[in-house]
Amino acid sequence: MKRLHKPRVGISIGDPSGIGPEIVAAALRKPNVRTALTPVVFGDHGSIEAFPIFRRFRLYLGSLPAEPQEPTYCAISSLNPGDRRPGRPSIAGGKAQLAYIRAAIDAAQRGWVEAICTAPVSKEQITRAGTPFMGHTELLASAFGCEVLMLMDGPKLRVALATNHLPLSEVPGALGTRRLVAQLKLLARSLRRVLRRPPRIAVCGVNPHAGEGGLLGKEEVRVIGPAIRRARATGVRCEGPFAADGLFSLSRKMPYDVVLAMFHDQGLVVTKALDFERTVNVTLGLPIPRTSPDHGVAYRLAGRGQASAEPMIHALLKAAELAVARA
Repeated sequence: MKRLHKPRVGISIGDPSGIGPEIVAAALRKPNVRTALTPVVFGDHGSIEAFPIFRRFRLYLGSLPAEPQEPTYCAISSLNPGDRRPGRPSIAGGKAQLAYIRAAIDAAQRGWVEAICTAPVSKEQITRAGTPFMGHTELLASAFGCEVLMLMDGPKLRVALATNHLPLSEVPGALGTRRLVAQLKLLARSLRRVLRRPPRIAVCGVNPHAGEGGLLGKEEVRVIGPAIRRARATGVRCEGPFAADGLFSLSRKMPYDVVLAMFHDQGLVVTKALDFERTVNVTLGLPIPRTSPDHGVAYRLAGRGQASAEPMIHALLKAAELAVARA
C-alpha cells in the first residue's frame, strides 16, 4: 500500500501570553492531526515544560537548521516567566511572537516546511514592541513578494476580502478596477484546484444597496462593475455587484462557491456568525498554503483551560489538506 504523504507544517504559537500555545498543544494531541501532518513548531522554550506534548518533539534552540524529518520544536525565544504570563502581554512577548512568524516564513522559503499555520497574535503588542504590524496576511505578502487574498473558508460559506485591515474611511480609495480583476482571477485560479471546476463567484458592492445605481455611491458604477465585466471577459465566472445584506441572506443555500466582499467586517461578520469554530483563514496567492484559526489571542481565557482548540484543529487540517493537494 502506498504511504500517504504527511506534509511538514510550520506552526507559530502566537502571543505567548495568549491562548496560542495551549490551543496548539491541544490540537497536536489529537490523533487525526498527528496522522495528517508532521508539526514543526516555532515558539518559546518555556512552552516545552508547560505543555508535555512538546517534550516528545526534536528540540532546536533557535531557528531550524535543516529540513525536519520528525515532529520538531524550535525554541526561538527563552522568555522570563513574567514576560509570558497568561493574560498579561509584555513587550518581550510582542517581539517574540513576531520572531516565531518570521522563523516559520524562513523555513518555508528554504523549502523545509510545506505549509504554515499561525496561532493568533496581537497586532497591538507587536506594534508596541517596535514593529508596525497590520497582520499575518500583509507580512506574508511582503515576505514572498506576491499579491495575496484573504479567504475565510468555512463549511457553509467561503468569503474572500478585497481589502483587509483598513480603516473604513480608506476602503473606497483602496478599491481599483485593475486590482479587483487580479483578485477575481486569483480567486478563480485558487479555488479551481480545490473544486476541480471553475468556481462561481459573487461580488459584493461597497455601498448600501450596492449603490442604488449611483444614488448611494459611485464605486459600483465606476470601479466594481467594470472589474466584473473585465474578469468575465477573461473567463472568470463572476456576477454582481450585489447588495451585501441581500446576498448574505442566502448564505444557508448560497448559489455561489465564494463571495468577494469589499471590506473586512462586511465578510467576516457573516462567516463568524455562521460557523465560528470551523471557519479557517486561508491566504491565497502564496507559493505554499497558509492557514490560521479565525479568532484572536483571547487574553481573558489564557491559562484557564477554557479555550477551544477546535478552530486550531481545523486550521491545521486545512493546511495539511492544501499542502497535499498542491504536492
